[in-house]
Amino acid sequence: MPAPINPFKKSLKAGETVFGCWLGLADTFSAELMGGAGFDWLLIDGEHAPNDLRSILAQLQVLSASPSHAIVRVPIGETYLIKQVLDAGAQTILVPMVESAAQARKLVRDVTYPPHGDRGVGYALTRAARFSRTTDYGTTADAETCLLVQVENRKGLAALDEILDVQGVDGVFIGPADLAADMGHMGNAQHPDVQGAIMDALRRIRAAGKAPGILSTRDEMTRDALDAGAQFVAVGADVLLLNSAALALAQKWKKPTR
Repeated sequence: MPAPINPFKKSLKAGETVFGCWLGLADTFSAELMGGAGFDWLLIDGEHAPNDLRSILAQLQVLSASPSHAIVRVPIGETYLIKQVLDAGAQTILVPMVESAAQARKLVRDVTYPPHGDRGVGYALTRAARFSRTTDYGTTADAETCLLVQVENRKGLAALDEILDVQGVDGVFIGPADLAADMGHMGNAQHPDVQGAIMDALRRIRAAGKAPGILSTRDEMTRDALDAGAQFVAVGADVLLLNSAALALAQKWKKPTR
């Protein structure tokens, strides 16, 4: 029995556009709720949300029963973290703050089994291989593993063409918030210079045959990103959705102050 097909990777290879949402609440109950909302993919955030390996594992488990594909953003591109998340059952990994082709090549090796990579061969014990029930996991997992790298500062943009040349990188996500800050526009990803850099990067990624990705909570930016070729597009975050709805409800019903 081979590793299960990765529907997210299959969609990107087919040139399709898939829409997702960030999960930052670090909770299985809310993750399960989001899994039934109709998104193509959901990202479990290990960088800026209070997640650890066990909470990531628990969310992978509840999302496995949903039609939404689970992506995991690791906090940093460390080999041991990537290995643990893959063994926990993630098939798609997003790695933040990638700034060079050398870093991208290392990440490709991290998600690939020997002899072409360095991923540890302990799948007999893992959830990823269904605890040895996926008998051909070792020979088929690489083809279904999807590596997304995040370019989110000027150094990364300067190295973008070299990063795009790295075989094994499936997609490149442009991080608007960090890029805006690095360009001197903290908290203002809508600045024309930042938007110009983002859209140019998305077009270059698509032209290189990789899948471009973005997070946008503004419809105008989302449409511009789609026009520039974005394929995996996050259009919200559970934290922001809850916060927005809670503020609106409180404002609707609270008594006016005198």
